[in-house]
Amino acid sequence: MEKPVYKRVVLKLSGEALMGKRTFGIDPEVVNLIAGEIKDVVALGIQLGVVIGGGNIFRGLEANNDRGIDRTVADYMGMLATVINSLALQSALESVGVVTRVQSAIEIKEVAEPYIQRRAVRHLEKGRVVIFAGGTGNPFFTTDTAASLRAIEVKADVIIKATKVDGVYDKDPVKYQDARMYDKISYTDVLTKNLKVMDATAISLCRENHLPIVVFNLLKSGNIKGVICGHSIGTAVGGEP
Repeated sequence: MEKPVYKRVVLKLSGEALMGKRTFGIDPEVVNLIAGEIKDVVALGIQLGVVIGGGNIFRGLEANNDRGIDRTVADYMGMLATVINSLALQSALESVGVVTRVQSAIEIKEVAEPYIQRRAVRHLEKGRVVIFAGGTGNPFFTTDTAASLRAIEVKADVIIKATKVDGVYDKDPVKYQDARMYDKISYTDVLTKNLKVMDATAISLCRENHLPIVVFNLLKSGNIKGVICGHSIGTAVGGEP
């Protein structure tokens, strides 16, 4: 059996990852595939937290810009979308025997526990997957920032960010065939080159707390386990240039 190189990990998933080939909402087949990959990771003894975005249902900033919804209201609506996604993933995980807890930064006691740092750590220590929903609980912050904040709070060893491309590129690989992927890149270079890895607040939090990030392709089977076992997958973000 392969041995993991990390003990406690926060996995960041975009809401769009749950759409599959759809243009909106949740594709149950994709959610079930992700649940299967997470089950394989948990079997290694990894303590895993998950943060999911809500862009497949509602994106606060776009609603503010395009629909004229007040930014604070729009951001809270986006946070509620992350709760929906978190419940969908929880259901898929528990259907394959993975014990899971959803903790929400916005109190919705009928469906999720409130986020309490000490309780989250205790769940992780007991081998439960903890899904952190509701972003940071505050408007004007992204789920990238929520992932960084939660990872720091629970003392995770790494954030692994799942995307639709193989790693971090110098320009959009979908638009430019000559885009070059980085094997490693520093926090500072991500910020100065304005690379869309995570938002600037999230990257700055990771840099200040020496929290490494690995960006990889979610669409390739086995990548989550491979990253956690230290395989050369995706782009490692950390250190200084």
